[in-house]
Amino acid sequence: MPIKNRIADMQSEIAGWRRHLHENPEIMFETHKTSAFVAGKLREFGVDDIATGIGRTGVVAVIRGQSDSSGKVIGLRADMDALPILETTGLPYASKTPGAMHACGHDGHTAMLLGAAKYLCETRNFDGTAIVIFQPAEEGGGGGREMIEDGMMERFNIQEVYGMHNWPGAPVGSFAIRPGAFFAATDQFTIDVEGKGGHAAKPHETVDATVMASQIVLALQTIASRNVNPVEQVVVSVTSFETDSKAYNVIAQKVQLRGTVRTLDAKIRALAEKRLVAIAEGTAAVFGGSARVAYHRGYPVMVNADTETEFAAEVARKVAGACADAPLIMGGEDFAYMLESRPGAYILVGNGDSATLHHSQYDFNDETIPAGTSWWAEIVESRMPAQ
Repeated sequence: MPIKNRIADMQSEIAGWRRHLHENPEIMFETHKTSAFVAGKLREFGVDDIATGIGRTGVVAVIRGQSDSSGKVIGLRADMDALPILETTGLPYASKTPGAMHACGHDGHTAMLLGAAKYLCETRNFDGTAIVIFQPAEEGGGGGREMIEDGMMERFNIQEVYGMHNWPGAPVGSFAIRPGAFFAATDQFTIDVEGKGGHAAKPHETVDATVMASQIVLALQTIASRNVNPVEQVVVSVTSFETDSKAYNVIAQKVQLRGTVRTLDAKIRALAEKRLVAIAEGTAAVFGGSARVAYHRGYPVMVNADTETEFAAEVARKVAGACADAPLIMGGEDFAYMLESRPGAYILVGNGDSATLHHSQYDFNDETIPAGTSWWAEIVESRMPAQ
């Protein structure tokens, strides 16, 4: 079954919602206007029940099928939040909020799920219950975790859950997915290095924190090259190096390093953390200084369930005619929390030749709408076929 005709007819309407959201981005849990817009549309569509304020500003709605002999309850999740980026697209519907923009396509995800909700409310051509989930704070805030901690899965009796993300560079409306580990765990670290500062002309009287920190940066790369099996995946990136002195003639006493560790396996995650701490502390000690490490575990590895992944791929093939094997992705995704709580799957939908995600010139491709919206609707109709 290709794109649903009714959804194709709705494309311009859904694109209008998407562009409204793009113009009015909100960050993290501050999605108050976005959540109100979503809730208003859902009530207009005639959902059977709606709850707001789940996970602070999340919105969840219930759509019942024409029958419920299956007893199945399927969750569909879209993220709503934007990023703290200054938009440079120059589009007529560009962000009206300085320093905030939908640079990851969550405006498109939200609009497509709204489109699926409208279609499902109109047709009710399924046997069971669909739960549409609109989540805040995917971009670093762990909004998915907070919705779960608010009891969302139990309250709505969600048995399976499905999510989607647009993917620049893939053909518009194409799909890709993989079972098992898919998106990486995303940890962060801060390393405070301290030596003994002094005059740049008398380095022998100092314990140079800049030299120590530089050696630590280099040594951390041995985690991937010498500690982890080459067939495993790990990324250790130092992304910030800041000394406590900006003068030309002063050797710094303190340096702060910041960075991230990405892994796709729990054992490798633990190993990387252990080695990072040992390398930082040991390297500083060799030079006569000290290093204090603060290691923060972020989103866990996002793992697609095997059975649900095959089903999601089958639905994608119905909609688009094919479904590719997706690559492993070292970026993070807090849908991981929902997949830890319930079986389900996460799929990529092609966004065409757009700017990359998190770029100031990114824009969601509205031509993706029919395929993405149809996939969500077909997940419900295929998993819970009408009797």
